[in-house]
Amino acid sequence: MLLDGIDHVAILTNDTKRLCDWYGDVFGAEVEGESSDDEKVKLTFLRVGPHTEFNVFEIEGNDEAARQTPMFGRGRIDHIGLRASSLENFEALRDRLMACGASDGFVTDFGPVLSLFFRDPDGLEAEVLVPNPDAQPGVFNPPGTPAARYS
Repeated sequence: MLLDGIDHVAILTNDTKRLCDWYGDVFGAEVEGESSDDEKVKLTFLRVGPHTEFNVFEIEGNDEAARQTPMFGRGRIDHIGLRASSLENFEALRDRLMACGASDGFVTDFGPVLSLFFRDPDGLEAEVLVPNPDAQPGVFNPPGTPAARYS
């Protein structure tokens, strides 16, 4: 492999503070800095992992963050997947996401990974994934397959 993962994902919001506070509270994300060329465009660098950040753009008059569309109708990039650093942290994030109403807690067993979908305060759909400790080599399950350990 010539790459070491995803460096950043650029997302739009109408409320940078609310979004950064939420990701900080739920995921432990940290604001690393802000940049602004003018009063109409604000860019905040939000660290969400050791090598990954969200570049959060708040653009005056841009209402794209308010537009919601169903999965696979969102354009070329449909959603993002965040990797939990351990099964224990996956379970802690599941509890936090359920507690704040961002997820129903359903965990999908895709075979090699477990997946939990959530929506952030702007309605961006994303998922948290972790290697599946119960995985069987060569077995890949379709979306909607419930993970036995969370049934």
